[in-house]
Amino acid sequence: MISIAVLASDPITGEGAIWCLGRYPGLKVLLQEELRQADVVVMITPDVTEETMLTMESVSETSTNPAMGILLVTGHIGEAHLVRAVRHGLRGLMCRQNSTYDKIVEAVRGVAEGGASLPPPIQGRLIDHIRAVQRDVLGPLGLTTSGLDTREVEVLRLLAEGLDTTEIAQKLNYSERTIKNIVSVMMNRLGLRNRAHAVAFALRTGSL
Repeated sequence: MISIAVLASDPITGEGAIWCLGRYPGLKVLLQEELRQADVVVMITPDVTEETMLTMESVSETSTNPAMGILLVTGHIGEAHLVRAVRHGLRGLMCRQNSTYDKIVEAVRGVAEGGASLPPPIQGRLIDHIRAVQRDVLGPLGLTTSGLDTREVEVLRLLAEGLDTTEIAQKLNYSERTIKNIVSVMMNRLGLRNRAHAVAFALRTGSL
């Protein structure tokens, strides 16, 4: 059973969506006071405004469900709002004019399973944004999108290959003390438990 909450820009749209979505098997529409527990929050609005964003941020911050995802059904969303929305839990975006409840339910189920439902043009915009951030912001500082700097990535790549501290120091022409310090600072900053966890983090974020 997927628990969903509906937030709409007007009462008529909201009540209609709640009634229609509640008829689908496998979906449980929550009351507004239960919104924090939802697996998926469906937000319906003609245009994404600053008020929409503040609502989305509030939903993200107050949710008690760490796996909660937001599905936004709208007619328009600007570049700046898109990036903010992803940061605050957006996992699905649908064009309101072309949406049916069958399509919304399909997207809800995908989001609930941990997937994403984004139109190809939106995916392209996000990729372009990530590339721009890496090129113009992170790259000049020697950082990657994962939060690792280039030197940390080098060390983790060698750890993943099975090299120990001495071998890594020799390979990179650093002292063993420097290698230990790099690893220690990185693990403390990112809350990683040990070297294996650090390598797993780098693999998961695409750094290696």
